[in-house]
Amino acid sequence: MARPKEFDPHAALGVAMETFRRQGYEGTSVQDLVAALGINRSSMYAAYGSKHDLYLKALERYSAAEAARARDDLAGTGPALPALRAFLLSYVEAALADPEGAGCMVTHGVLELLPGDPEAAARLRAALGSLEEAFFALLLRARTNGELAPGTDVRSAARFLVTFTQGLRVMEKAADRAYLTAAVEQALRAVSREG
Repeated sequence: MARPKEFDPHAALGVAMETFRRQGYEGTSVQDLVAALGINRSSMYAAYGSKHDLYLKALERYSAAEAARARDDLAGTGPALPALRAFLLSYVEAALADPEGAGCMVTHGVLELLPGDPEAAARLRAALGSLEEAFFALLLRARTNGELAPGTDVRSAARFLVTFTQGLRVMEKAADRAYLTAAVEQALRAVSREG
Protein backbone atom coordinates (compact mmCIF):
# COMPACT_ATOMS: atom_id res chain seq x y z
CA MET A 1 0.00 0.00 0.00
CA ALA A 2 1.42 3.39 -1.01
CA ARG A 3 2.01 5.92 1.73
CA PRO A 4 0.01 9.17 1.43
CA LYS A 5 1.99 12.11 0.16
CA GLU A 6 3.43 14.19 3.00
CA PHE A 7 2.11 17.73 3.35
CA ASP A 8 4.91 20.24 2.71
CA PRO A 9 3.96 23.54 4.39
CA HIS A 10 6.73 25.47 2.59
CA ALA A 11 5.64 24.29 -0.87
CA ALA A 12 1.98 24.82 0.03
CA LEU A 13 2.73 28.39 1.10
CA GLY A 14 4.19 28.99 -2.36
CA VAL A 15 0.99 27.68 -3.93
CA ALA A 16 -1.10 29.92 -1.67
CA MET A 17 1.10 32.89 -2.56
CA GLU A 18 0.53 32.32 -6.29
CA THR A 19 -3.21 31.88 -5.72
CA PHE A 20 -3.44 35.20 -3.86
CA ARG A 21 -1.22 36.87 -6.47
CA ARG A 22 -3.50 35.75 -9.32
CA GLN A 23 -6.85 36.28 -7.62
CA GLY A 24 -6.25 38.89 -4.92
CA TYR A 25 -7.25 38.57 -1.30
CA GLU A 26 -10.99 39.09 -1.69
CA GLY A 27 -11.13 37.08 -4.91
CA THR A 28 -9.61 34.03 -3.19
CA SER A 29 -12.02 31.96 -1.14
CA VAL A 30 -11.07 29.43 1.49
CA GLN A 31 -12.36 26.79 -0.93
CA ASP A 32 -9.97 28.11 -3.61
CA LEU A 33 -7.11 27.75 -1.15
CA VAL A 34 -7.92 24.23 0.02
CA ALA A 35 -8.39 23.12 -3.59
CA ALA A 36 -5.06 24.66 -4.63
CA LEU A 37 -3.24 23.27 -1.59
CA GLY A 38 -4.82 19.84 -1.90
CA ILE A 39 -5.78 19.72 1.78
CA ASN A 40 -9.00 20.04 3.74
CA ARG A 41 -10.10 23.14 5.66
CA SER A 42 -9.15 21.83 9.07
CA SER A 43 -5.63 21.02 7.84
CA MET A 44 -5.29 24.49 6.35
CA TYR A 45 -6.45 26.14 9.58
CA ALA A 46 -4.15 23.92 11.64
CA ALA A 47 -1.14 24.71 9.45
CA TYR A 48 -1.69 28.42 8.83
CA GLY A 49 -4.55 29.78 10.89
CA SER A 50 -7.21 31.81 9.12
CA LYS A 51 -7.31 32.84 5.47
CA HIS A 52 -6.00 36.23 6.60
CA ASP A 53 -3.12 34.62 8.50
CA LEU A 54 -2.24 32.58 5.42
CA TYR A 55 -2.40 35.71 3.25
CA LEU A 56 -0.02 37.56 5.59
CA LYS A 57 2.44 34.66 5.52
CA ALA A 58 2.22 34.49 1.72
CA LEU A 59 2.68 38.25 1.47
CA GLU A 60 5.78 38.07 3.67
CA ARG A 61 7.26 35.36 1.48
CA TYR A 62 6.46 37.23 -1.73
CA SER A 63 7.82 40.50 -0.33
CA ALA A 64 11.06 38.88 0.86
CA ALA A 65 11.66 37.36 -2.57
CA GLU A 66 10.93 40.66 -4.33
CA ALA A 67 13.19 42.60 -1.93
CA ALA A 68 16.04 40.14 -2.51
CA ARG A 69 15.53 40.42 -6.27
CA ALA A 70 15.62 44.22 -6.15
CA ARG A 71 18.76 44.24 -4.00
CA ASP A 72 20.49 41.72 -6.29
CA ASP A 73 19.45 43.38 -9.55
CA LEU A 74 20.25 46.92 -8.44
CA ALA A 75 23.47 46.28 -6.52
CA GLY A 76 26.85 46.49 -8.16
CA THR A 77 29.71 48.78 -8.91
CA GLY A 78 29.21 49.69 -12.56
CA PRO A 79 26.93 52.25 -14.18
CA ALA A 80 23.73 52.51 -12.19
CA LEU A 81 21.18 53.85 -14.66
CA PRO A 82 21.52 50.93 -17.12
CA ALA A 83 20.89 48.59 -14.17
CA LEU A 84 17.82 50.65 -13.25
CA ARG A 85 16.56 50.52 -16.83
CA ALA A 86 17.02 46.75 -17.00
CA PHE A 87 15.25 46.32 -13.66
CA LEU A 88 12.23 48.41 -14.69
CA LEU A 89 12.00 46.73 -18.08
CA SER A 90 12.11 43.34 -16.36
CA TYR A 91 8.72 44.22 -14.83
CA VAL A 92 7.39 44.98 -18.31
CA GLU A 93 8.76 41.73 -19.76
CA ALA A 94 7.43 39.64 -16.87
CA ALA A 95 3.98 41.16 -17.23
CA LEU A 96 3.86 40.62 -20.97
CA ALA A 97 5.05 37.02 -20.60
CA ASP A 98 2.40 36.16 -17.99
CA PRO A 99 -0.69 34.82 -19.81
CA GLU A 100 -2.78 35.19 -16.64
CA GLY A 101 -1.68 38.77 -16.02
CA ALA A 102 -1.24 38.00 -12.33
CA GLY A 103 0.86 41.08 -11.61
CA CYS A 104 2.38 42.05 -8.29
CA MET A 105 1.01 40.83 -4.97
CA VAL A 106 2.19 44.01 -3.21
CA THR A 107 0.49 46.30 -5.74
CA HIS A 108 -2.71 44.27 -5.53
CA GLY A 109 -2.57 44.37 -1.75
CA VAL A 110 -2.14 48.14 -1.66
CA LEU A 111 -5.12 48.61 -3.98
CA GLU A 112 -7.32 46.04 -2.29
CA LEU A 113 -6.58 46.12 1.44
CA LEU A 114 -5.47 49.62 2.39
CA PRO A 115 -6.27 51.46 4.52
CA GLY A 116 -8.61 49.04 6.31
CA ASP A 117 -6.18 46.23 7.21
CA PRO A 118 -3.45 47.38 9.62
CA GLU A 119 -1.58 44.06 9.63
CA ALA A 120 -1.41 43.94 5.85
CA ALA A 121 -0.60 47.67 5.77
CA ALA A 122 2.51 47.16 7.91
CA ARG A 123 3.76 44.39 5.64
CA LEU A 124 2.94 46.27 2.44
CA ARG A 125 4.68 49.42 3.69
CA ALA A 126 7.71 47.34 4.64
CA ALA A 127 7.80 45.81 1.16
CA LEU A 128 7.62 49.24 -0.47
CA GLY A 129 10.25 50.49 1.97
CA SER A 130 12.61 47.70 0.92
CA LEU A 131 12.19 48.69 -2.70
CA GLU A 132 12.83 52.33 -1.77
CA GLU A 133 16.07 51.37 -0.02
CA ALA A 134 17.26 49.39 -3.06
CA PHE A 135 16.52 52.37 -5.30
CA PHE A 136 18.18 54.73 -2.81
CA ALA A 137 21.41 52.71 -2.79
CA LEU A 138 21.41 52.55 -6.59
CA LEU A 139 20.80 56.28 -6.94
CA LEU A 140 23.59 57.10 -4.49
CA ARG A 141 25.89 55.09 -6.73
CA ALA A 142 24.51 56.89 -9.78
CA ARG A 143 25.21 60.26 -8.19
CA THR A 144 28.75 59.19 -7.26
CA ASN A 145 29.29 57.95 -10.83
CA GLY A 146 28.13 61.29 -12.25
CA GLU A 147 24.97 59.81 -13.77
CA LEU A 148 22.84 62.21 -11.70
CA ALA A 149 23.27 65.90 -11.12
CA PRO A 150 25.45 66.50 -8.03
CA GLY A 151 22.64 68.00 -5.95
CA THR A 152 20.05 65.34 -6.77
CA ASP A 153 17.86 64.48 -3.79
CA VAL A 154 18.29 60.72 -4.01
CA ARG A 155 15.72 60.01 -1.28
CA SER A 156 13.02 61.87 -3.20
CA ALA A 157 14.12 60.23 -6.45
CA ALA A 158 13.92 56.79 -4.80
CA ARG A 159 10.40 57.54 -3.58
CA PHE A 160 9.45 58.72 -7.06
CA LEU A 161 10.70 55.40 -8.46
CA VAL A 162 8.68 53.39 -5.93
CA THR A 163 5.59 55.38 -6.89
CA PHE A 164 6.39 54.97 -10.58
CA THR A 165 6.86 51.20 -10.28
CA GLN A 166 3.53 50.82 -8.52
CA GLY A 167 1.87 52.75 -11.34
CA LEU A 168 3.75 50.66 -13.87
CA ARG A 169 2.52 47.48 -12.19
CA VAL A 170 -1.07 48.73 -12.46
CA MET A 171 -0.68 49.80 -16.09
CA GLU A 172 0.78 46.40 -17.04
CA LYS A 173 -2.82 45.19 -17.17
CA ALA A 174 -3.97 47.93 -19.53
CA ALA A 175 -1.09 48.91 -21.80
CA ASP A 176 1.14 47.36 -24.44
CA ARG A 177 4.92 47.04 -24.65
CA ALA A 178 5.44 50.35 -26.48
CA TYR A 179 3.42 52.29 -23.91
CA LEU A 180 5.14 50.69 -20.93
CA THR A 181 8.62 51.00 -22.42
CA ALA A 182 8.05 54.69 -23.19
CA ALA A 183 6.95 55.22 -19.59
CA VAL A 184 10.14 53.56 -18.32
CA GLU A 185 12.28 55.75 -20.58
CA GLN A 186 10.50 58.87 -19.32
CA ALA A 187 11.07 57.84 -15.70
CA LEU A 188 14.76 57.35 -16.44
CA ARG A 189 14.96 60.82 -18.00
CA ALA A 190 13.24 62.25 -14.93
CA VAL A 191 15.94 60.95 -12.57
CA SER A 192 18.99 61.20 -14.81
CA ARG A 193 21.44 64.02 -15.38
CA GLU A 194 19.71 64.74 -18.68
CA GLY A 195 16.25 64.90 -17.06
